Amino acid sequence: MSDAKQPGQIGWIDLTVPDAEKVRDFYRAVVGWEYQEVDMEGYADFAMTDLEGKAVTGICHARGANEGMPAQWLVYITVMDVQFSVDEAVANGGQVLRPPTDMGAGTFAVVKDPAGAVFALFQPA
Repeated sequence: MSDAKQPGQIGWIDLTVPDAEKVRDFYRAVVGWEYQEVDMEGYADFAMTDLEGKAVTGICHARGANEGMPAQWLVYITVMDVQFSVDEAVANGGQVLRPPTDMGAGTFAVVKDPAGAVFALFQPA
């Protein structure tokens, strides 16, 4: 995740795909991002960086903690209590695609809203 954000702000954006290297190289060529490898215990995902070296987004393999994630740009919205937000999502017509999961830097969950849009909730550690 990038710099700490206040609740309600977009804190990060990831793209999870089967072939992260190919997609990483696509975005390097198309938009000029460079990358830093992120150790995922046996393989690397990628923090894509701007011209100043600041991480701006992630491109991840669809395995490990990201197995089963949709191949779409996924926004992470910062919340104060991820379980509370998941419960509220369900109570208000949403669907949980990934229950709250610890990722070291915090806890995330993936939710679908009543219109079908998918997003992640993120509670910093």
